[in-house]
Amino acid sequence: MEFGEIPTADAEGAILAHSVSHTKGVFKKGRWLTASDIVLLAESGISKVFAARLRADDVPEDDAAQALATRICGANVSAREPFTGRVNLYADQRGLAVLDMARVNALNRVHESVTLATVGSYSVVDPQQIIATVKIIPFAVPRKILNKALTVIGDGFLIRVADFRTKRVGLVITKLARGKASLLGKSEASMRERVSALGSEISEVIVCDHSIEPVRDAVARLHEATCSPILVFGASAIVDRGDVIPAGLVSAGGEVIHLGMPVDPGNLMLLGKLRGVPVIGVPSCARSPKVNGFDFVLQRVLAGLEVVSLDIMDMGAGGLLAEIPSRPLPREGK
Repeated sequence: MEFGEIPTADAEGAILAHSVSHTKGVFKKGRWLTASDIVLLAESGISKVFAARLRADDVPEDDAAQALATRICGANVSAREPFTGRVNLYADQRGLAVLDMARVNALNRVHESVTLATVGSYSVVDPQQIIATVKIIPFAVPRKILNKALTVIGDGFLIRVADFRTKRVGLVITKLARGKASLLGKSEASMRERVSALGSEISEVIVCDHSIEPVRDAVARLHEATCSPILVFGASAIVDRGDVIPAGLVSAGGEVIHLGMPVDPGNLMLLGKLRGVPVIGVPSCARSPKVNGFDFVLQRVLAGLEVVSLDIMDMGAGGLLAEIPSRPLPREGK
């Protein structure tokens, strides 16, 4: 593409780089100048204009943006019509935006003229929310650059929306002999609000003593009732794989997938499974409505996404969240 200040008399077919006022109004940036435009500009005393000329191998900005956006969209994502080298991508349903971050970064490294901006991976998005925008920076890109970008995208999605499924969630709340009764109600209310906000419901609640056997029996009962996932909100924080809640899960025939997470608040979360059903040990900070690490895992599980140990380990970048003043052991102590 050729770009620069050129004589008005030679500008027919060029793309105007900046808006230009003339005797009858304004020609806006991006206008393809016609023969009559040239006459009007000359009559208005404008002898030179900043403009771009496309070469034979250049792809106009709108065409390039549309080609990229069409390949980027995955499930539950729609692309709108291009304008000024931009195509916006929208969520079709409420859910989690799932990105292939490696290829998003690779696409943005192809050339400065090709850009893709997105919401954060695993962000909760609503229907008709903009979740990404493709923008071609100049008025056109060489065909070889566009082809390289399309090769980076390949045949798989770069961004999709995993929609929240309606699930029957089971909840176990444990209690201590001298524990506050008010905490039981607060724990249940917090879980109901979180689950409901993600399109599911707490279908059964079991309150039991904070010891291995009652936890084992409660988890097994909820599994038999086809609850999935099963949440276990302990009266005491989980501090070891041998603690009450993980021991109860293992005793029921389940397994501990991961204990702890690099997200604060939320460090003391447990992720396990019982014969294919996710079991989540809820950290005490989840009694607060503020976002914590448990929310990151719950959102993925209710969107039908498999969560493995490495997923949790990778949550550390951006995992230092707003402090919850009410929690017993704030990160800066007292």
